[in-house]
Amino acid sequence: MILIVDLNWKKDSLGFCEFVLPIVSIAKELDEVVVKHYAELTREDTSKCNIIIFSGTALKDHVTLNQTEKFEWIKTCEKPILGICAGMQTIGLVFGLNLKKCLGIGMTQITTLKANPLFSSTFKAYSLHNFSVVPSDDFEVLAESTHCVQAIKHRKRDVYGVLFHPEVRNKEILQRFIHSFGQDRRV
Repeated sequence: MILIVDLNWKKDSLGFCEFVLPIVSIAKELDEVVVKHYAELTREDTSKCNIIIFSGTALKDHVTLNQTEKFEWIKTCEKPILGICAGMQTIGLVFGLNLKKCLGIGMTQITTLKANPLFSSTFKAYSLHNFSVVPSDDFEVLAESTHCVQAIKHRKRDVYGVLFHPEVRNKEILQRFIHSFGQDRRV
C-alpha cells in the first residue's frame, strides 16, 4: 500500500486537486493508495503502508516548513519515502538541512549527478518552488539545475526528495519509485 501525505495548508484545499490527485492517479495504477492530510497522520497510517510519498504544495504554502515537529517520525521511519517539492523541503528541515531561496516556475533542465533508481541523464521537469535545500553530509545530491539542488537521497536510508514535480511531466519517476521500493516492507 502507498501512503500519500497531503502537505497542503488544510485538508481538502484547492491544492489537493493540483498537487495530490495527480500523484494518486499515477500510484493507484500500481498499488492500493491511501491519502492522509499531514495534520491527521497517525503512526498506524505509516505502519500499514509499504512506501510514503509527500506531496508538493502551492508556491506560497509554507505551512509544513514551520511545523517540522509534526514530521520528526521521519527520522525513525523505516519505510521508503519520497518527498516532492515541499515534501523535499520538509524532509530536509527535519534532518537539519537549511533552505536556500531558489525561485523556479515552469520547465527546468535537470542534470543527474549520481546514479539512482529514479532517473538518469539530463531531462526537463516542471518546477514550482521558492526554496531548495543546502546539502549536508547526511544527504547526497542526485541532481541539480543551473540554480539549485533538484534531488537528494539520505546516505543510509531510502529517503528521497525531488524539488521538481514528477506528477506533472515525469510520471515515470514516481512509477520507478513505487516499483523499486513498493514491495511489502512492513515492519
